[in-house]
Amino acid sequence: MKQYHRLIRTGIQAALFILFIQTESIGQQLPLYSQYSLNSFLLNPAAAGAEGFTTLNLMAREQWVGFKGTPKIHSLSIDSRILRKSFISKDESVRKRKRLNSRSGRVGWGAHIFNDHNSLIDRTGIEGTYSYHIPLGPGQLSMGLTGTLYQTRLAEDKVILSDDVPDYLITGSRNSFFIPDASVGVFYNQKGLFGGFSIAQLFQSSLQFGNAGSGDYKLKRHYYIMAGYRDYSISDNFLLSPTTLLKFPEGNAAQMDIQAKLTYMDNYWAGLGYRTSNTLVFFAGLMVDKYYFGYAFDYNLSSIMKQTFGSHEIYLAIRFADSARRYKWLNEY
Repeated sequence: MKQYHRLIRTGIQAALFILFIQTESIGQQLPLYSQYSLNSFLLNPAAAGAEGFTTLNLMAREQWVGFKGTPKIHSLSIDSRILRKSFISKDESVRKRKRLNSRSGRVGWGAHIFNDHNSLIDRTGIEGTYSYHIPLGPGQLSMGLTGTLYQTRLAEDKVILSDDVPDYLITGSRNSFFIPDASVGVFYNQKGLFGGFSIAQLFQSSLQFGNAGSGDYKLKRHYYIMAGYRDYSISDNFLLSPTTLLKFPEGNAAQMDIQAKLTYMDNYWAGLGYRTSNTLVFFAGLMVDKYYFGYAFDYNLSSIMKQTFGSHEIYLAIRFADSARRYKWLNEY
């Protein structure tokens, strides 16, 4: 009887937790980013090296500050382009001899390490990305593939049971898993106009917490559609960049992010966004030389804001390589 009552209480708590999570993230299995337009590579592997730069990005995010066990993500990524070899021998003062290129300049690459904490579950992983970029008309078509290996852990020591009845979902179970996965994407960029489609968690792996087979947890494919326009000039000093992101977690309702970023003198920006989970997003940042700093604050319009200080996200980046190293088609603009 005690076990029966415990299961009822546990079921009610789980239902309330799922309902609470879905008001913000629509069944969130993958990290949620508010400054996604600053690092499209995190959502679409085809964006790796698409701009011809080498970029090192750091993202840190905490949702619903003030609650215990809320989602936190720390992410470090780098992406670049294996560009055409183009250098001149400097050992001759009069006759300058050019060496032939041995690479096509179309291959991009990326790497990503992350730690994703969500209540009692932690995911730590590494990703490697290969991308290929093809000039197409006035723009560029990119395709990318990411391989992922991550460890999922259940924090058994933080599980609090309602009474002394053994919980066969926890006790004696395997609470750590190494899981392979993959993502694919396509991306098109034409001057300021861009758009892309990607799929994450292709393998839809299943986890089983507990030896009794009652703890199945299936990962779902996530579909992303991103589109926008970068740096539309509205005056001599101001540029406007509208962006939209549509997310389809398989089996759950779609979620849309709409944002507009205003850039001043190429070095400062601020923006406003709306997420269909009834959330406003405020963000701002600045660029100093090759260094980028960004901050975003999510304000949920529901009553949850009475219990939390909102969600906070920090973005830091370093962008290497000047215009001389960029791929030929990018210099046409």
